[in-house]
Amino acid sequence: MQIDIVSDTVCPWCFIGKRRLEKALALRPDIEFDIRWRAYRLDPSIPPEGVDRKQYMQAKFGNNPNRQAMQDALNQAGESEDIAFAFDRIARSPNTLDSHRLIRWSATAGVQNEVVERIFEAYFEDGRDIGNADVLIEIASDAGMDSATVADLLEQGADRELIENEDAMAHRLGISGVPTFIFENKYIVSGAHDPEQLLRVIDTVAGEMEKSDEGADAEED
Repeated sequence: MQIDIVSDTVCPWCFIGKRRLEKALALRPDIEFDIRWRAYRLDPSIPPEGVDRKQYMQAKFGNNPNRQAMQDALNQAGESEDIAFAFDRIARSPNTLDSHRLIRWSATAGVQNEVVERIFEAYFEDGRDIGNADVLIEIASDAGMDSATVADLLEQGADRELIENEDAMAHRLGISGVPTFIFENKYIVSGAHDPEQLLRVIDTVAGEMEKSDEGADAEED
């Protein structure tokens, strides 16, 4: 079963959504899943070097009286998924283009899920700048990728246009929030839903796939 996950690497709910999806997948060990991470940029206007996070968040949310309640809900959701959000450690809000490029290359290396996990952990738990090439190269190396190749690709600007196009495509499809899960190019689920809700979608799609296979077998007979 193919599941495309449209997300951004600075989206905390995408990190939570990843953990919840993994719980759902673990409950269906008999299904072979093909997980593909797709790029989405919440704010492509951020410069390549990033911006001061405190100033950025203040400009974005201002003195919203609900801000603390939103933060508390996010932290609580993170704790339930064994995520130790450490927003106070994050000094800069990065441009996420390069992190999406790395995720794209990691698919070819067969370590995409691990790279996505490491990027989320680096940013949200360790407060590292995932817009920095050295940080991304280290993540790639730790996941088993060739660090020299990744360094060259980053420096050369490889696949920037592909990521920009993928991001634009997501917006053209009407995706306005992440994470968004696309099951077998048919069902779209937006938001970091509980594993039980995701499981219901998985079972529905699996049932349709089974009927489709049975119909194909009948035609052959």
